[in-house]
Amino acid sequence: MNAETRTLPYALPPDPNTKTPSFAVPDRACDTHFHIFGPPDKFPFSETRRYTPPAGPYENYVKVQKITGLTRGIAVQPTAHGMDNSAIMDAVKRSEGAMRGVIRFNEKTSDADLRRMHDEGARGARFSLMSDRPGSVGNLESALPRMEKLGWSLVLHVETDHFVAAEKFIRNIRIPTVVDHMARCRPRDGLGQPAFRLLLDLLGDDRFWVKICSVDKCSEMKQARVEKGLPYTDMIPFGQAVIAAARDRTIWGTDWPHGNTFEPGRVPNEGDLLDLINAMAGDAATLKKVLVDNPDRLYFR
Repeated sequence: MNAETRTLPYALPPDPNTKTPSFAVPDRACDTHFHIFGPPDKFPFSETRRYTPPAGPYENYVKVQKITGLTRGIAVQPTAHGMDNSAIMDAVKRSEGAMRGVIRFNEKTSDADLRRMHDEGARGARFSLMSDRPGSVGNLESALPRMEKLGWSLVLHVETDHFVAAEKFIRNIRIPTVVDHMARCRPRDGLGQPAFRLLLDLLGDDRFWVKICSVDKCSEMKQARVEKGLPYTDMIPFGQAVIAAARDRTIWGTDWPHGNTFEPGRVPNEGDLLDLINAMAGDAATLKKVLVDNPDRLYFR
């Protein structure tokens, strides 16, 4: 049975009314986590996808960049496209140097394919240790030497229980490793929860980086819009803590177009997300580190 005959949930579309941030976004600011979805007539979705995502073509993301002041980006391969990285690599090519790609691959992907994508602008790969999608320590373990040969970094998509359970393995990863979405730690469990303590401890080692992203999915706040001030403010202490632990190895992303969001009122606005990282950073110099300097070192050299 393929995806067309299964009953799949449809994710909500992104907010069409992107806000301008309340501050001057620094020149060459980089969104290190956005997705390209389709268009499906050109880049079909995977038959094994878990949901049908909203439309998220390259042209739409560029419009978001123009409104927000973001000028560079890292296109991250979404699970809805499986192991076919064509959509994100097309975006990287069309960006004329302003974007890089973080792909997905498995044992069926040849070394020649990896080298080709590297030459086209791929600079890393994303692997998941998540309960709701395929992924395992074994799959990642066999992929790491291939990534190391290319000088790539790893984006580790993990939830709290798996993060703690795989601690020994994670500590032995030799290549630069970005812990995605702050390990999906939940505010209700506090800054002292085991997964967040582990994250802060890992950030004491120069191999480990952290990405502030998907705060809308981790937040306990029910609505994306508030009458006054910022949404998702319960995530600010977590962002401040990782920045304090690794100011030179913290990056940020929007997660546009926020696929896998199904609850009305939960889709965030990119202007709000930029205002939130500005609040977490606390000053212009730190914000420039997170939005400009750190992505430079990890992806554009």
